[in-house]
Amino acid sequence: MAAVGGAAEEEMREARASEDEGEKEGDGEEEEANGESESAESSGEGEDEDAEKENEAEIQRLEEQLSINVFDYNCHLDLIKLLHQEGELIKLRRARQKMSELFPLTEEIWLDWLKDEIRMASENSERDKIYDLFERAVKDYICPEIWLEYAQYSIGGIGQEGGIDKVRSIFERALTAVGLHMTKGAAIWEAYREFENAILETVQPAAGSVPSAEQQQTVSAQLGRIHVLFRRQLGIPLLDMEATYAEYEEWSEEPVPEAVIRSYKAALQQMAKCKPYEEALLVAETPKLAEYQAYIEFETKAGDPARIQLTYERALAENCLVPDLWARYTQYLNRQLKVKELVLSAHERAVRNCPWTVKLWNQYLLAMERHHVEHELISENFEKALNAGFIQATDYVEIWQAYLDYLRRRVDFTQDSSKELEELRSAFAHAIEYLKQEVEERFSESGDPSCTVMQTWARIEARLCNNMQKARELWDSIMTKGNAKYANMWLEYYNLERAHGDTQHCRKALHRAVQCTNDYPEHVCEVLLMLERIEGTLEDWDAAVQKTENRLARVNEQRVKIAEKEAVLAKQEAQRAEQQKPSRAEKKRAAKKSRKLKTGEKRKADSDDGEWGREEEEEEAEQPSKRHKTGGGDTLAEEEVEDMEMETGLFGKNMPTNAGLGPKEAATAAASKWKDTPKTFHDSEKDNVTVFVSNLSYSMAEPEVKLKDLFADCGDVVEVRPIFTNKGIFRGYCYVEFKEEKSALKALSLDRTNVEGRPMFVSPCVDKNKNPEFKVFKYSTVLEKHKLFISGLPFSCTKEELEEVCKAHGSVKEIRLVTTRAGKPKGLAYVEFENEMQASQAVLKMDGLTIKDQIIKVAISNPPARRFPEKSEAAGRAMGPRQIYGARGKGRTQLSMVPRALQRQSTPIAKAENGMAQNPAAPSLPMAEEPKKMSNADFARLLLNK
Repeated sequence: MAAVGGAAEEEMREARASEDEGEKEGDGEEEEANGESESAESSGEGEDEDAEKENEAEIQRLEEQLSINVFDYNCHLDLIKLLHQEGELIKLRRARQKMSELFPLTEEIWLDWLKDEIRMASENSERDKIYDLFERAVKDYICPEIWLEYAQYSIGGIGQEGGIDKVRSIFERALTAVGLHMTKGAAIWEAYREFENAILETVQPAAGSVPSAEQQQTVSAQLGRIHVLFRRQLGIPLLDMEATYAEYEEWSEEPVPEAVIRSYKAALQQMAKCKPYEEALLVAETPKLAEYQAYIEFETKAGDPARIQLTYERALAENCLVPDLWARYTQYLNRQLKVKELVLSAHERAVRNCPWTVKLWNQYLLAMERHHVEHELISENFEKALNAGFIQATDYVEIWQAYLDYLRRRVDFTQDSSKELEELRSAFAHAIEYLKQEVEERFSESGDPSCTVMQTWARIEARLCNNMQKARELWDSIMTKGNAKYANMWLEYYNLERAHGDTQHCRKALHRAVQCTNDYPEHVCEVLLMLERIEGTLEDWDAAVQKTENRLARVNEQRVKIAEKEAVLAKQEAQRAEQQKPSRAEKKRAAKKSRKLKTGEKRKADSDDGEWGREEEEEEAEQPSKRHKTGGGDTLAEEEVEDMEMETGLFGKNMPTNAGLGPKEAATAAASKWKDTPKTFHDSEKDNVTVFVSNLSYSMAEPEVKLKDLFADCGDVVEVRPIFTNKGIFRGYCYVEFKEEKSALKALSLDRTNVEGRPMFVSPCVDKNKNPEFKVFKYSTVLEKHKLFISGLPFSCTKEELEEVCKAHGSVKEIRLVTTRAGKPKGLAYVEFENEMQASQAVLKMDGLTIKDQIIKVAISNPPARRFPEKSEAAGRAMGPRQIYGARGKGRTQLSMVPRALQRQSTPIAKAENGMAQNPAAPSLPMAEEPKKMSNADFARLLLNK
């Protein structure tokens, strides 16, 4: 067989030699061309030297940056690219080695690395190192190209002892890994058959010779191998199966067996079912996550474990930074296949690809424990998790809890003392110290405000170790960390004492709870009284009643003081409003009556953004006042209906001037003219072709002309309807009606366009009367791990300057500077990166960075949930007495001055137990007196006094 292998290798070398000759001829032609261009090259030597120096400086900078942060993925890629350009093969090998230890490498990086190493290998003794490198490469991702390169490289070693068996072993492993790949698997099968056909040519007897029995047996065995390969391939759904079947019919001297035909037809039917998913993948854009998820669901329903696994692997090769996909894959392996090597390999690759995801680390620890991995290896991986760079403080608490759970399960609590128990206690102490120092220093919080780790330790000491003294010490430490004011913390400790302690410590804990609790003191008092009712003496009962009465009395006094302060503030606010707006109530009633006549009026869609909502005061300061006075300073009579919003169509500005009139007469005449102008109301049937435009400048000249030009690129504009007051003053918003619906949809993309120094808001045209729940909020309000929130920026910082700072840490997709409604910067920004890993690395490097003498703060974007006003009856009551009288409230002369905190009884009367009041009521507060009924004489006196 060694001779056979040598002959096959010789044939392949001859083929390669012929290729080399062709290359040499091409090289000769290239030398002639190079000779002609020597003069041009000499002129560029200086530029090459400068570029080389720049590359060397950049290489040094990247190496220094990696010494600071070794987890910078993009920095590794840039360094490898530069070293490859410079031809620094030794440094290049070292850089690739370091990166492969930290991250899985992509198919392109592995293929470049393998080709470089194969080129550098000069002796057969170095083949083992190349084999080891291939073994590492095929473990990162399922890549048919790498497997094919591996198999073809192994063919070069068939001349060595056992070379043919090694090649076949690699081909078989390749078929197991990627042989089911519908679009690329056929290449592995064909390469395998070509190899076996080459072997067949070498064992064939010479023409005209009589083969021996041994030769006939060797040829027959080789033919059998090729038959088996054809038949195995025809039973698998692969693209272009028909060509393979035709090739088999032509190659085989015997008819194709019926069993093979049936298997082939079944594979064709399976391929027809899978073909739509494969075609969807071919036309989809990278990373094709949705298409792969649909494919996975299809294969999961079919139930073939090998095909399900391969589909997951294909999806992960293009979506390696999607933690949820890794979580689903590892969960499937854990629950269905349960093969140790396969499961652990997938978990290891998951945490290497997404090291910032604590869920994947937790699952990895559980999988190692489930498959009985050595304790040292589990602890080692836990230490890696701590250094993975999680993006939230709570992630560290979660990984510590998972590791402590594992250590607890190792302990045999039937023994009084053991090595495992001491290790568990040491780990608890280490966890508390780690969260206090490392995590709190980085995130300004420990991530564990309720001390859940310490609570778990205390419960283990009490329940499993029977060590209540240690449990009490731990709980005492919990209470000193700001938890003594919460009733639930005291009741947790009480329940622990109740189950594993004694009555004396229960009583002591409840007495302290009554004294310290701020949130629910009544509940703690009830628990204390219940304890004394069941187990206490008369003296214990009297002491408990006295303590609870005193405590509740103090609580009620505090609540009354708070209510009085609220009442004073409410009264002051009402007085201040009355002084500033003495006739506002009458104006509101007049405006309300006028609005009732305007049925069908379109209200503007709510396009409020979280970052704009707090800038109303700034906007009002930017816009002109809504009150306009005449030259003499008198307010116009028509001011009562000044706030009405109406659509005046194209009549909004081209009104004739009132020449020859005085200032007051001219203004009055203008207002009268505007009131008499026919109003153009919005047609709700045109909502789909109309957009609502707001936040425009009040001083905009000819808004209909300017906006028509602005929206012209979106499509044919039928009409621009600016909104004016009765005095002809532009209100800052308008309706833009298009000819087609697609034009209106395209116009929404102009939202936040800067118009005359202000961001213009463009939102769908929706009738808020018919759709009161309609909200337009463009940006996400949930945790976005690939996006950063930056605060403390200088107001002069531009988008380009910030992008220059951020792009050094990853691929920046979008930067959004937050501004006020008036377009002024707020010193805030959102920066979206390509993936979560880049964002987490950017947080580590940019937080605390100084930009233009200002220190910025950087965190993962996690905006608070938006709060909308409640429409319940309780919310209506919370608004005060004004809400009872309709949308505009009641007149100021009717406003009740009794604070709402005093309109209800502040402390309910508690039930008496054993003849004593458990919760005595606080002294009654003076309620607002009812107005005394007045006679006609009283009214007359009031009028005369006035």
